[in-house]
Amino acid sequence: MNQLTIVILVVVVSVVIVLLAFAFSRKRRREKLRQRFGPEYDRVLEQEKDVRKAEGVLEFRARRREQFKIHPLSTEAKSSFAGRWGEVQARFVDDPRGAVTLADHLITDVIQARGYPIGEFQQQVADLSVDYPVIVDNYREAHEIAERHRAGQANTEDLRQAMVHYRALFQELIEERHMEKKGA
Repeated sequence: MNQLTIVILVVVVSVVIVLLAFAFSRKRRREKLRQRFGPEYDRVLEQEKDVRKAEGVLEFRARRREQFKIHPLSTEAKSSFAGRWGEVQARFVDDPRGAVTLADHLITDVIQARGYPIGEFQQQVADLSVDYPVIVDNYREAHEIAERHRAGQANTEDLRQAMVHYRALFQELIEERHMEKKGA
């Protein structure tokens, strides 16, 4: 083999190694995002219709979340919120519509008390999806029912389902179970 052949061979092997390292890095990144975001990964992928865009969205959410000062609730705050939740549930029997409205507001209060920014609903959901990727869909569904309720388009069964969704999210936010799962 002459010197030119050796140089070409070295360049080709180097390019293959770089490409393999890049492919491995992307696969590892994808696996980490899938593990961290669970079903939210698939939902964002379906929404974005492009793996790179979807992963960019999720990475942006994670970077944004790092800027927040999220903290556990004090024992007193937990007790207060639990008492308010009990009142909301009790109200459902006589006033399902009012109970759903109160539940929606209570969830917002708990989210804010934990340190998440409050603003446009879709941004709130995106922010919560970093820490609660499995249960955040409950928030979407409950809020959607609450919106239909405001428009006069939700029946009592819809409102009951909204309360079930709100309760699941409420329990996660109060008990901070996601922190235990992440080892925090």
